[in-house]
Amino acid sequence: MPSRIEKTFKELKSQGRSAFIPYVTAGDPDINLSQKILNSLPSGGADIIEVGMPFSDPMADGPAIQQAGIRALGNGQNMKKTFSMVKNFRSQNNYTPLILMGYYNPILQFGNEKFLSECSASGVDGLIVVDLPIEHSQELCKPAQEVGIDFINFITPTTSPERLKNILDVSTGFLYYVSIAGITGTKVPDIKILENMVRKIKTYTNLPVGVGFGIKGAEQVRNISKFSDAIVVGSSIVNKINDLKIQNLTDDELIESLVNFLLSLSNSLQKGA
Repeated sequence: MPSRIEKTFKELKSQGRSAFIPYVTAGDPDINLSQKILNSLPSGGADIIEVGMPFSDPMADGPAIQQAGIRALGNGQNMKKTFSMVKNFRSQNNYTPLILMGYYNPILQFGNEKFLSECSASGVDGLIVVDLPIEHSQELCKPAQEVGIDFINFITPTTSPERLKNILDVSTGFLYYVSIAGITGTKVPDIKILENMVRKIKTYTNLPVGVGFGIKGAEQVRNISKFSDAIVVGSSIVNKINDLKIQNLTDDELIESLVNFLLSLSNSLQKGA
């Protein structure tokens, strides 16, 4: 039976457009508002959603997501509350794929078997674990895939063809191409180089290829969507949420402004845009 992620990419391919994948940090800017934000993302055009599991030492993340994690942890966000958020979202939405993204330490502390059980029970569709290399696929990757949860791996600008083949052996859902060398949200990718790399990766696999890190505005989204299967936007969304929060808006006003911002990005992916 195809997963929600597989179904989504198949449907979008038939429409001739890429997937819009927004990232938010669970528990930011506060636990209640974070739930409302998560529930609103499909209204902003989200085809797939990435939810960050906050961690105290997010080595691959830039300042925006680091600060979001600090805020979330300060609010008391933990793995149990993150799963509660997923369950709440899934009670209202049974079709939009949801991916948990984060680091291995909190998962290990929670317990791998318990973590995967909660993922299945709450309606998680995929996992991205930034610091768990493919050499340790037996730890979480393969057990996740055995219970029907896709495991999405990173490809970077320095990934060799040999390592790419090894990554493909243990990847499902889609491939996440890191568009820049460095941490999230700090640089702007070179579109031409990016296009060449994505097209090269596609010669090795039929899996969809999504692009993330450093994507900030509608023009970038539009240009990258011409050759990629998905666009992941994280830091600029996290920054937008923080900017709106400090304006002392009501929750409803903040959600409305955020959805409009998301639509400005996701509408760039519409067929013929």
